[in-house]
Amino acid sequence: QVQLGESGGGLVQPGGSLRLSCAASGSIFSIVVMAWYRRAPGKQRELVASITSGGSTNYADSVKGRFTISRDNAKNTGYLQMNSLKPEDTAVYYCNARIKTTGTRYLEPWGQGTLVTVSS
Repeated sequence: QVQLGESGGGLVQPGGSLRLSCAASGSIFSIVVMAWYRRAPGKQRELVASITSGGSTNYADSVKGRFTISRDNAKNTGYLQMNSLKPEDTAVYYCNARIKTTGTRYLEPWGQGTLVTVSS
């Protein structure tokens, strides 16, 4: 089995920054893709950013230029650096990954979510 654990959420003022972390643990052979999603109050879950094992990234238009996704393959950890935060970025942020296990299975676990609140 594999698990994802997120950290780094909290309350920040508009224009501020936060960095989210997502640590994968368990029987991991490799992490194919790591992604961040968010669900704002009253809205559907949306993809925020993703990064492949080769470092290719993809961003939602709403966060381009403000958020940066990265990963440390040696630590099986991904990050989401969020700058110039806006009130509309307020949401529960979830980490998701496509993981190849040591048993050659592919799993796609989700983290428990971390709340980001942008407010003055």
